Amino acid sequence: MKFLYLVAAGTLALAACAPSTAPAGGGADEKTGTLRVWLFDEPNRAPKDKVVNEAIKEFTAAHADVKVEITYIPTTPARHEKFKGAFNDPASSPDVAEYGNTDLAEYAAAGGFADLTAELKGQDMTPDLLQSASVDGKQYGLPWFIGVRALYYRTDVFDELGLKPPASIVELTETARTIREKKPDLYGMAVGGENTFGALPFIWDAGGDITSLDSAQSRKGVKAYTDLLTDEICPPQACVSLTGGKTVELFASGKAGMGIGGNFNRSAMDAGAVAGKYAVVPLPGSAKGSIAPAFAGGNNLGVMKNAQHRTLAVDFVKLLGSKAYQVKMYEAMGNLPTLTAAREELAAKDPFLKPFLETVASGTKFVPIDPAWVKIDNGKVIPTMLQKIATGQADVDTATAEAATAVKAAFGRS
Repeated sequence: MKFLYLVAAGTLALAACAPSTAPAGGGADEKTGTLRVWLFDEPNRAPKDKVVNEAIKEFTAAHADVKVEITYIPTTPARHEKFKGAFNDPASSPDVAEYGNTDLAEYAAAGGFADLTAELKGQDMTPDLLQSASVDGKQYGLPWFIGVRALYYRTDVFDELGLKPPASIVELTETARTIREKKPDLYGMAVGGENTFGALPFIWDAGGDITSLDSAQSRKGVKAYTDLLTDEICPPQACVSLTGGKTVELFASGKAGMGIGGNFNRSAMDAGAVAGKYAVVPLPGSAKGSIAPAFAGGNNLGVMKNAQHRTLAVDFVKLLGSKAYQVKMYEAMGNLPTLTAAREELAAKDPFLKPFLETVASGTKFVPIDPAWVKIDNGKVIPTMLQKIATGQADVDTATAEAATAVKAAFGRS
C-alpha cells in the first residue's frame, strides 16, 4: 500500500511534494518542531512500538530540529469523537494519524484529512487496495496494511482427537462440537456475539450482504454463524458478549480448539499458551473445499487537514509506509503489507502467509463505503442481531428483520 519513495540510505526524497502554501482548514507547513502522530493501540503494543521507534530514529536523523511525538489511541468507538475533535480544533489535531479503512467515508465527509493524491502517486499496489484509502477519486491516506481473517486451530488437540482441518461450514460446526464433547474444558471454537467481522464471511458466503440482512441468503449465513454460539460449542452466557479481540485472546490463552483470527493476530498467538501448537487454514465456505469471503480490513496512514507540519507529515507517512517498514511491521505484528513487492518477498520465506494469501486470492469483501456504515457499526446493529438469536430473545427471521430496518434507517431509506 505504499510506493517507492525512499531513496539512498535514510534520505527521503519529498520536498518536491510539499505544497507551496499552507493548506486550508487551520493547517500549516512548519519545517521544525514536534511532529504529532496518532497510532492505534494494540493488545500487545511492544512489537509495534519497537518498529515505530526505529522509524522515528531514521526520520529524525534525516530532519534536523524535528521531534516525533507518538500518542497511542484506543480503537474503541470513542475514537470517532476524538477524531471529530481534532477535525474541529487545530490545536488538538495531530499531524499524522492511523485510521481504519472502514472509517474513511465518515472522515472524508467531515473534511478531516488532507487530499494526498498528488503526493502519493506511483504506489506499488493493486487498484483495489488504493480504493481503501480513496473517496471520489481523491486519496486520503496511504494504505499501511491489510488484514484478512482465517481459521486458527490447535494442532495438538486435532492430533490427539484424530481430527482434520474442516473443509466446509458443516465440517467446521461438527468439528467444534466434537472438540467440546471430547474435551469439555475447551470451547469447541472461540466465537463472539460482538464479532461483526467474524460473522460477515458466513453471511457473504451464503450470498447475503449487510444491506440485505433480511434476505433468505443472509438469514442462511446468520444461522450458520449463530449455530456456533451454543452450549455444545461456545456457550452463549460466556461468548455472546465477546468481541473479535476477545475471541482471539480466548484462543491464544489455550481455552478453545479453534478460532477466527487475522494475520495481524500472529504476535498475540505466539505470546500466548498456544505458541507452537497452532496452524491456520482459510475459513471454509458452505461448499466443501471453498473459502468464505473475508473482510478486507486494514489501516491507513493519513495527514490531517489541520496538520501544522504538512511536508514533514507526508514524509513520515512515506517512511513508515515504505517497503522496509511494512516488512518490519509484518515481522513484528503479522500485518500483511499492501505493497506488492513486500508481500511477494515475505510470502517466499514465510509459510504462515499462505492461508491468508489464498483467502485474498479467492475474493474479499468490504463494508459499504458510506458514512452510514459508521452508524451501523457504532449502533452495534449486527452484534445485537447475533446476540438476540444466540440468547433466544428472537428467532433468525425476527432478528434479521429488525437489523435490516436499522440498516435502512442508517442509509436514510424508508
